[in-house]
Amino acid sequence: MIERLWAGWRSSYVNGEDDGPTPAGSTSTNAAAHGGAAETSGASDDGKSLFERILTCGLPDEQTYVLWRGHRCAALLNAFPYTSGHLMVLPQRAVADLDQLERDELTELWTGVEQAVLAVRAAYQPGGINVGANLGLAAGAGVPDHLHIHVLPRWEGDTNFMTTVAETRVMPEPLDVSWRKLTAAWPPA
Repeated sequence: MIERLWAGWRSSYVNGEDDGPTPAGSTSTNAAAHGGAAETSGASDDGKSLFERILTCGLPDEQTYVLWRGHRCAALLNAFPYTSGHLMVLPQRAVADLDQLERDELTELWTGVEQAVLAVRAAYQPGGINVGANLGLAAGAGVPDHLHIHVLPRWEGDTNFMTTVAETRVMPEPLDVSWRKLTAAWPPA
């Protein structure tokens, strides 16, 4: 498994002492499911998924790393990114699979993915972009009850000796900086 190192506050997560940083509005026991190593449904006692709790917690978007809110979908940063700028586009309501989306949700979801790709290109000027979904726990979904599409910038040679030898990624940018870059680059609705 690839570890990610980018700041001292992450050392407890990397060492397996806790779930790591908790996105505001979520619970620490499920924070790792927001892109981290733990496999969990992310559902809480009230039946809301991790992403639903983040989107409805009432905290400012800059604290919850919500990048965009549409009528039915939203985009937010991955709390444990593969690369700086790694974000997710998702419906605002929890559904596990594409066939459970209403037509308007599906349309807005893919419009959000298109906007995310444009924002990532503008903010990071990557050599390429990965876009993908892990549908189901067996496919690697950290939050299998809430469909989300990953969008992340990639560069030639972005896997270096740290990844190859130490199975560690070095993140050069804190999440708040990624949030500012991507919200500034997000295309107007």
